[in-house]
Amino acid sequence: MLSVHQIANDIVDREGCYVNDPNDPGGATNYGVTIHTMRRLGLDLDGDGDVDTADVRALPRERAVQIFIDHYYHAPGIDRLPSALQPTVFDMQVNAGTGAVRILQRLLTEMGFEIAVDGVIGPQTVAAATTAYDDAGPHLVDAYGIARRNFYYSIADRRPASRRYATRRDGGKGGWIRRAEEFISPEYHLTDAQHRERVAAWG
Repeated sequence: MLSVHQIANDIVDREGCYVNDPNDPGGATNYGVTIHTMRRLGLDLDGDGDVDTADVRALPRERAVQIFIDHYYHAPGIDRLPSALQPTVFDMQVNAGTGAVRILQRLLTEMGFEIAVDGVIGPQTVAAATTAYDDAGPHLVDAYGIARRNFYYSIADRRPASRRYATRRDGGKGGWIRRAEEFISPEYHLTDAQHRERVAAWG
């Protein structure tokens, strides 16, 4: 199994370097760390009394890795989940915050577990995820990845500005969908035709 540091480095690789996309609610971002996160953590890296885009640009890669480990892995309790689930839930926590845990909790309720869908990893969620993995094994990881992929599509259904992240200009799979499928067994990947059929209504 990959170490948490390796997983976090892989996340940084997926996120890329500095961007400030007006269509992205996260705002200015560097290595996946948003300006909102830096403000919440008080990371005034240039010491000028505020946290602005200059601080985002100045964020070192290794600092981003440590932020993810401390605040997106350990703090929400992802380290308490079955180890096979941790990479995909951790990656999604960086990408979607507590939505990552809600996706898992909804999946577990669909499997018959009675737990709250509140985005918090408590004893019930840990117990349900552990039991579900003991029963389903790697299929649970695939099921989570598929639910995650569906989540991305649903965002783009509701928010046209986000469709650029789910599909490329040529109609192929966008970054969101390819990112989800990195954690799904190949036999459950959508074909190009299936993806195009899913997004056809977007025009």
